[in-house]
Amino acid sequence: MSTQTLLYFFYVLAAASVILAGEAFYLSFASRRSRASTINLRMKRLAEDTPAEKTLQGLLSERGLSESGDFLSRFIWLNRLYTQSGVTGNPLSFAAMFMLSGLALSLLFAFLLNYSALASMIIFLVVAIVLPLLVLRRARNKRIQRFAAQLPDALDMIVRSLRAGHPVSVAIGLVAREMPDPLGTEFGIVADEITFGLSVEQAVRKLSQRVGFEGLHLLSVSLSIQSKTGGNLTEILANLSAVLRERQKLRMKIRALSAEGRISAWIISLFPIVMFGILQLAAPSYYGTVWNNPIILPVFTIFGLWALLGDFIMYRMVNFDF
Repeated sequence: MSTQTLLYFFYVLAAASVILAGEAFYLSFASRRSRASTINLRMKRLAEDTPAEKTLQGLLSERGLSESGDFLSRFIWLNRLYTQSGVTGNPLSFAAMFMLSGLALSLLFAFLLNYSALASMIIFLVVAIVLPLLVLRRARNKRIQRFAAQLPDALDMIVRSLRAGHPVSVAIGLVAREMPDPLGTEFGIVADEITFGLSVEQAVRKLSQRVGFEGLHLLSVSLSIQSKTGGNLTEILANLSAVLRERQKLRMKIRALSAEGRISAWIISLFPIVMFGILQLAAPSYYGTVWNNPIILPVFTIFGLWALLGDFIMYRMVNFDF
């Protein structure tokens, strides 16, 4: 096979990778846009005359879980991250989308822009491995924030239902019908699991694993203690709701007080990169032949690591765990 034929083959492969990645991206987000007006995904599934058991299995499967709600992958941390991110669909399709995008970009940089094989490999690793992890982590954090804002209202709704004389399973089902996502669907899964044989404590424990919010761990512990030692469940849940609401207020107050520090950290971190890009565009010869100096690569590596250390220190200074 000649060199020109091989080059054409890589062009075709790169084009196919771009097309497949674009199609996977479109299919992944088109269904999400079509559900944007739906307040609760589980209620929409039930409204389509789908049996409750099949609906439960579908909701668990598209979150990367087995029919019993357990993690499927041997890489528990990765499976937990995917589940807690709230991304729906086939996990393999999600991974393939980034793998194909990374392959397409690496081939583009390697054969069209004449980048080195090492640079193309780094691009592939960043797009195919690092980028999806960052996307999942950001989606998980956003989802946990929305869940934390909804949980006190959901607990108040359960308390009112219990005071009206309803059992716990009915109160949880009420929350599943009335609350929007993400909390509505998650509590709907809890209600279905209780219906199909799990105890309330086991269902809430699985809920805590699916969401990753620490307040749910407090709820699970509270229900477990109450079931073993007795006590007024409505009072326990009302107190827990008040505690979570006060924690949310404190967290928002801390974010407001640390906003200036976060903006300063972003400006300090991005300013050198932005200025370097502007100089490269406005005056490409500004740095002269300095790039040919063998000391440039180790110097850039050392200062890059030093800058990352400073970014990490600033991040820890303006983010608090409590």
